Amino acid sequence: MSSTVTGQNTPTALIIGASRGLGHAMVAEFLHRGWNVIGTVRDTAAQTPLHDLGDRAGGRVTVEHLDINEPNHLAPLHERLAQRRLDLLFVNAGTTNNEQTPIGAVPTAAFVEVMLTNALSPMRVIEALEDLVSPTGLIGAMSSGQGSITNNTTAGREVYRGSKAALNMFMRSFATRQAETQRAFVLMAPGWIRTELGGPDAPFTIEESVPLLVDVLLSKLGTPGLAYLDRSGQTVPW
Repeated sequence: MSSTVTGQNTPTALIIGASRGLGHAMVAEFLHRGWNVIGTVRDTAAQTPLHDLGDRAGGRVTVEHLDINEPNHLAPLHERLAQRRLDLLFVNAGTTNNEQTPIGAVPTAAFVEVMLTNALSPMRVIEALEDLVSPTGLIGAMSSGQGSITNNTTAGREVYRGSKAALNMFMRSFATRQAETQRAFVLMAPGWIRTELGGPDAPFTIEESVPLLVDVLLSKLGTPGLAYLDRSGQTVPW
């Protein structure tokens, strides 16, 4: 696959959750491949790596404000983007709790925070902004291999696993409701990556991982239906 865009019409990607880490790196990778990119940040006061990238991008990166856990932020964002056509919408969101706490001992507040951030809020974003996406575009979300029920043979990270499995189910329902469209839908399982969430012991770096993730997303453009894929483009069992 070519790493750059050809032709007269420059495509546009919206990356939700792009201030740093994987989201910021995805913005940089799409920019490198010739796309225009809109990235969202949660904190309006801080100068983030996304802002720095935008300052160097010659107008090809737009920084927008969105806290995905604040539903009242969605309508204003939609209004600000109403004149933009999106070829790709990707929601990068994730949080976790104490990884070793068994589900029966998880405090209610921790459970709600993880499920809200990882499952409900990404779907609220997708439902609110999907009409901005081209009829032949792609809508995706950052899932995890740990959301696979089939592959859960080790336990641990039980709330996180459950939240990603819930996201997978919600996305499957959403895609089923759009079964007559030509859109592609992708749940991405990126692998264990050295980010703030993944921690320092993860085997993969952001730099080596993100080009592979973008390759997978671009390979699915023009392929209708939902896919749950890893960094190599292989199907992850539900």
